[in-house]
Amino acid sequence: MNPVVEPAGGLFRLSLKEALFIGFCAVFAVLGRMMLRLHLHISGHAMLVTIFFLLLARGSVRYRFAASFAGLLAGSASIFLGFAKNGPFMLVKYLLVALIIDGAGLLLPGLFRNYFLSALVGGCAGATKFFTEYSKNFMVGMDSTVNFQSSLLEAAGAIVFGVLGGLLVPVVIRRLKAYGVIS
Repeated sequence: MNPVVEPAGGLFRLSLKEALFIGFCAVFAVLGRMMLRLHLHISGHAMLVTIFFLLLARGSVRYRFAASFAGLLAGSASIFLGFAKNGPFMLVKYLLVALIIDGAGLLLPGLFRNYFLSALVGGCAGATKFFTEYSKNFMVGMDSTVNFQSSLLEAAGAIVFGVLGGLLVPVVIRRLKAYGVIS
């Protein structure tokens, strides 16, 4: 078992294996969102993949800001790929979810082993969709009552899929540890 030691390079020093795993999670978060661009007419369905891979990045790498780093990479990649009509707002969407996950990872030590905590954090991360949708609709000039109701419906679906994405993480992390992929 490897002890958690602060690297000599300071706070932002990662090993190659950890950096590759974070990049892997970011790429698959973007690819999952790309595959889920199909019109399923289910609100928030892309949040399942986003929350799953950002939680997986934070839970499998012993780095405090792994989800934020993966969110930054995934948001930048989605901007370059030209997702939807949001433009640079995609970076904000990924980073808000990642900051919730990183904050919960710092405050809740057994987060990635506990189903309830993972589901709770997934739901909270999914709730960020309310703020991003409300902000986007406000910038467009939507009426505040309609904007609130529309954003609430979008967030409800995102919360449900966030909980589902959070429930998948403890199982996958347990398997990755059993096979020796992560320590």
